[in-house]
Amino acid sequence: MNRQAGLDVVERARALAPLIASEADEIERTRRLTPSVTSGLIENGLYRALLPQSFGGIEAPLETFMQMQEEIAKADASTAWCLGQCSVCAMTAAYLDHDAANEIFNTPPGILAWGAIAHEVKAVPGGYLANARWDFASGSRQASWLGAHVRVVEADGSPRKKKDGSPEIRTILFPMASATMHDVWNVIGLKGTATDSYSVENLFIPEKFAALRDDPAALREHGPLYKLSTNMVFSMGFAATALGVARATLDAAIELARSKQPQGLSAMRENSAVQGLIGRTEASLRAARAYLYGTAAEVWRDLASGQPISEAHRVALRIAATWTIHQASAVVDTAYHMSGATAIFAANPFERRFRDIHAINQQIQARDTHYEDAGKAILSAKLATPPTSR
Repeated sequence: MNRQAGLDVVERARALAPLIASEADEIERTRRLTPSVTSGLIENGLYRALLPQSFGGIEAPLETFMQMQEEIAKADASTAWCLGQCSVCAMTAAYLDHDAANEIFNTPPGILAWGAIAHEVKAVPGGYLANARWDFASGSRQASWLGAHVRVVEADGSPRKKKDGSPEIRTILFPMASATMHDVWNVIGLKGTATDSYSVENLFIPEKFAALRDDPAALREHGPLYKLSTNMVFSMGFAATALGVARATLDAAIELARSKQPQGLSAMRENSAVQGLIGRTEASLRAARAYLYGTAAEVWRDLASGQPISEAHRVALRIAATWTIHQASAVVDTAYHMSGATAIFAANPFERRFRDIHAINQQIQARDTHYEDAGKAILSAKLATPPTSR
């Protein structure tokens, strides 16, 4: 793994932030990343952060990917969300036929996006036949290829099963031009992600473009990154995105407090209540960030030393990501309310971030049920102690 290339991608993200921030209003208005932002992300290789080095990717460590997400999110949450989604999709190359992966990721722009798990495909000679519509394809408007996670049924209609009896799920991949896009993303937050729906009719998917994603038996890469499932990396990347939104919002509130004097009141910077609130909120944000990155570092250290991914790792990553998103949302709420009427004007750096963080908080990565799953695992005989209590 080229560690320097991984670190450089964070610097490139930081350097792109001013451009992204200047385009944020247009991204919001058009509900799309602008051409200049998309070009900047492509030209700086950010979409290739998690692509295997064997395909010319960066194959960055988990923490580096998270830092990249955090830096972009400080400028615009929608851009970070699209980048994170498509970056993780590129991990699929680790499970694909080499020629198929090369065609997808090394033909410009080389961007893959996908949506929610749904529907099924029918096995036919040489591949699969798809007729379906999928939702929640963040980043799809920049993509050259789309994917879908589907159950496989045999020619006679019977479900294909894995050795353990569970349904076989494959990630089918097809050119963007093969699909019909449906403009449905009319929402209050993350408006610029164009998380639209897409459908195909009687589309033949060759076998080599149907990956057994996250199946260790199909894995072709051996770096520590690919011991992590795509869902694990999604959760950590989106938690880092939430941290970036929270950092930018709190920084804006601090800057406002340095100069604002509410009518009939003392200057905010001299108000002890404001001072205490800023101190406590800063501590909360730093604690959440330290917990998230500390968990990522601990898991990565184990994987890099040759250990396999474990249930303890899975639980540690899941609860760290979920809790961090919730803490980031609370930080944004505090900063927003502290800023008073100033925060409600679209021209100021609060209102959009307030909506964006609450859209993030509604996503699957922030579900409260993750705590229940973690608690069940911690209480089980398999995982008798909390996973980070070494």
